Amino acid sequence: MTQNVKTDVKTDVYTIDEVMAILDETRAQLAALAARVEQLEAGSKTRPQTETAVASVSKPVEQPAPVKQEITEEEVLAVSAALAAYLGVRVHIRQMRLLSSSAWAQQGRVSVHAHIPYTH
Repeated sequence: MTQNVKTDVKTDVYTIDEVMAILDETRAQLAALAARVEQLEAGSKTRPQTETAVASVSKPVEQPAPVKQEITEEEVLAVSAALAAYLGVRVHIRQMRLLSSSAWAQQGRVSVHAHIPYTH
C-alpha cells in the first residue's frame, strides 16, 4: 500500500554558488547566536553548571503533599438531591472524595479549539 504524502519542501533549483552563499550566511548567523549565548551566560550571576543542570533534569520533581479538603454536609446534601432528581429515587451516598484532574479542562480546550475555523 502506498501513501501519498504532501510535503512543503521547496522544489527550487539552486546553483552551487547559491548553496554556498546560503551556507555561509547560516554559519555566520550560528556564530552570532553562539557569541550571544556566551555573552548572556557570562553576564548571568547564577550560571548553572552543566553537571548540575543535567542532574536537575534527571531528578524527578517532588510533588507537594495534596491538601486534604473536607466535603461539607451541604455539599453532600446538594449532590444527593441532584442524584435523586436525576435518577428519580432517593440515593444513599456512602463515600465522596474530591478528585483533582486536568482532564476536564483539557477536553474543554480541545472542544473549543475544534470549533475554531482554521484560517491560514
